[in-house]
Amino acid sequence: MSFLKSRSWLLSASALVASVALSGMAAAAPTVQTKDWGRLSTGKKVQAITLTNDHGVKVVVLTYGAIIHEMDVPDRNGRLGNVVLGFPNIAGYENHNSDPHFGAVLGRVANRISGGVFTLEGEKYHTSVNEGPNTLHGGAESFDRKLWKIVRKGVDSQGAYVVLKMVSPDGDQGFPGELKTQVTYRLSGNDTLSLKFNATTKAPTVVNLSTHNYWNLNGEGSGSIAPEVVQIYADRFLRTDEHSIPTGELASVEGTPFDFRQPRTVGEGLGSADPQMAPQGGYDKCMVLIGPSQPGNTERVVARVTDPRSGRVMEVATNMPGMQFYSGNHLYGNYQGPSGRPYGKWEALAFEPEFFPNSPNMPNFPSIELKPGQTYDYGMSFHFSRQ
Repeated sequence: MSFLKSRSWLLSASALVASVALSGMAAAAPTVQTKDWGRLSTGKKVQAITLTNDHGVKVVVLTYGAIIHEMDVPDRNGRLGNVVLGFPNIAGYENHNSDPHFGAVLGRVANRISGGVFTLEGEKYHTSVNEGPNTLHGGAESFDRKLWKIVRKGVDSQGAYVVLKMVSPDGDQGFPGELKTQVTYRLSGNDTLSLKFNATTKAPTVVNLSTHNYWNLNGEGSGSIAPEVVQIYADRFLRTDEHSIPTGELASVEGTPFDFRQPRTVGEGLGSADPQMAPQGGYDKCMVLIGPSQPGNTERVVARVTDPRSGRVMEVATNMPGMQFYSGNHLYGNYQGPSGRPYGKWEALAFEPEFFPNSPNMPNFPSIELKPGQTYDYGMSFHFSRQ
């Protein structure tokens, strides 16, 4: 089933209940539950919010880093299983999240800023440098290491949801302007997890929010993602230098390992000696997505991944112009997840919708400047099905 067709899955709650009742089964109502989930080293309490839908699909979000900690979806036989990588406890996230960023919200600026410096409206700003000479995902103490607050939660006609809020003060990690950010996580009755970002600022600043999801559709801790079949609706990618900073060229995917215009297994390109692959040891590139990018609720399909072992299918939609595609190249068996099994190289795929890396320093890229009176309004969704 295509994602465009599957957008018609927006059935009302009553229709879902009626369809289940006709099959002779009792329908379970969507739920939102909150519980304490440990404490940070500072003593501050972390909470876990669990969203479920009518037939048992579940997502667990943490207030620390607004992290997607768990998502249980059915395989082709209807068996539920967790398909995201993460740590088993809060200490794991606090001690290591500056490296893998498992499931976290990335900000103020996802991806890289060259040299940790940019100029905005004639003023030069220096941001926290945390990857060689560059700023990665907002700096050393960025949004993935903040404690977010629950604004509201509940169930409505579109499913179970929680809204989290975080205020980034003026000068946070070197970025100007106080930024108020909200992310809404929603789990619909049609097995779609959506993230909606809204942000406002008190002074001109730059904003590029995303999520560093880690998916293994065969199940968390189950091994390589090489057999997974991927399609990405992008005919260009951002060519980068040895530090993964874009050169400014929007290169054609034709004849490269980045050509996923037709579905193919990830494993076909993982070991490629292509000079755009070798420095990262796998996929870690911003794809230039086909179709219009605009704020608001209009999303278009940008990727589809199928796991032939489990039968699980995930489709990605967004209203952003780019998407970082990453194959878990920097997992070396040094992290263990809830399953107790260590994560090795190439055991997850990340689909990170975003504006282009280093945008503040690239005038030919779509602007990520946000001014007072404007609202940052972008998001993404992950729809699950099976075959």
